[in-house]
Amino acid sequence: MKVKAIQTGNLSFEIDQSGHKYTVDTKKEFGGDDKGPSPKALLLGGLLGCSGMDVASVLKKMHIEYEELSMTADAEQTEEHPKIYKDIMMEYFIKGSDDLDITKIKRAVELSMTKYCGVAAMLRKNSTIRYKIFLNDRLIHE
Repeated sequence: MKVKAIQTGNLSFEIDQSGHKYTVDTKKEFGGDDKGPSPKALLLGGLLGCSGMDVASVLKKMHIEYEELSMTADAEQTEEHPKIYKDIMMEYFIKGSDDLDITKIKRAVELSMTKYCGVAAMLRKNSTIRYKIFLNDRLIHE
């Protein structure tokens, strides 16, 4: 995979990823113009997207029909430079009927985190990744 970046402002860059263009930047307090997400925040977005695609695909194969899948990721950074994510907490929120198979939902997330999600595998080399799963706002895995 090859990605291109062109500087477009103080610290902002337009990224071209196979024809998909987006801007990365940093907050004004760090010398940027706040025109887009930070590169490090995009790592969390990539983690969510990667795992979300896995979970959705596995649940479909398991014939689990849900109404909505959403996720959050919250990361704690080290104090020293380079500031890296040392602890990442992911939360999966699934909405659907109350009789959805909880065992299969847990398995789908587990497979994403341990087998399929390449972003998680890369981040796990430096970061602890933990997760919680909620079904209809009820905690089913911690």
